[in-house]
Amino acid sequence: MSFAARRGRRAGAAPRVRWRGVTRPRRTYTADEVDAAVARLADAERFGHATAVVTHAAPSLARVLDRALADGGWYGAAHEELLSRAAGERDEGERLAAVRALVDEQTRIGMLVGVAVGFELAGELESIEQTITEES
Repeated sequence: MSFAARRGRRAGAAPRVRWRGVTRPRRTYTADEVDAAVARLADAERFGHATAVVTHAAPSLARVLDRALADGGWYGAAHEELLSRAAGERDEGERLAAVRALVDEQTRIGMLVGVAVGFELAGELESIEQTITEES
């Protein structure tokens, strides 16, 4: 008997996830689906509601992001070393280049961790919606 059959699902079916007491299929995304979704984000009108929600949640989201970055080791000794090196550059041009590189890297890391937090937030909101739907 296959692993899928032992788990009560057909072969090739998406694995199921137990989340807040609810078992549901895990959704996976193809590269094409992600590319299409990112392209749709170019529509500025899509961000009106999202901007309002994020503005409301910004203080809490900042704490979650800071914790995720700290727990992931992004603000450890290596980060402090890069800060010290950038600040200690004698040549003004080199110092500016080092600070720019550090800011660029922090921005990329913050965005990546922020997206991960956003995925989790979306899942939390989805579970609330599912609970409300089931109670109706």
